[in-house]
Amino acid sequence: MEEFLEQSYLFIEKAGWLGPFFFVLLHIFRQAFFIPVLVICLIGGYLFGTLYGSIYSVLGLTAVSVVFYGLIQIFPGIRGKLTRLKHRFLKDKQDLNLAQMMVMRLMPFIHFHLVSLYLIETTKNVREYTKKSFYVSIPPAIAYTAFGDMIHELPLAGTAIFALFLVLLFVLMRKRETRISWQEFFQTKNT
Repeated sequence: MEEFLEQSYLFIEKAGWLGPFFFVLLHIFRQAFFIPVLVICLIGGYLFGTLYGSIYSVLGLTAVSVVFYGLIQIFPGIRGKLTRLKHRFLKDKQDLNLAQMMVMRLMPFIHFHLVSLYLIETTKNVREYTKKSFYVSIPPAIAYTAFGDMIHELPLAGTAIFALFLVLLFVLMRKRETRISWQEFFQTKNT
């Protein structure tokens, strides 16, 4: 993996004006090499700076989401495995809003495609899915590109504090409504 990253870095650096295109492709192919989003965004920040690295990372992450959408349609077995993971993590009790999904994408220990699967299940078509995927990709692209070195080099205690902060944000941004079915509301007690 390290050799692949080094070669990719050199290739993109020497590509000139095609560098951004190859960087977006690197985002798409990173999943085949099990490279975390954080690492690719760090490379983008180093190569293109915070502004352009963030823009290219948002485009790359959105492209990955669209490719994932297509793969889910072709290989339903992948969807089944991720659905089981989603059930373990979310327990079918959460209606996540866009802000919560943005925070989830920021959390490095949450699988990238778990959020993508949730988006697929809560959108009506590929256009709406792509739009929401674009929005949800903005926070990790900016944070990992701009502050990736700081996040990556934090000591264990700093990483734990940052993770707790993200969990706190996730909880504070949840929907605050309760849905009660008609039968539950008017349920009679048998005595």
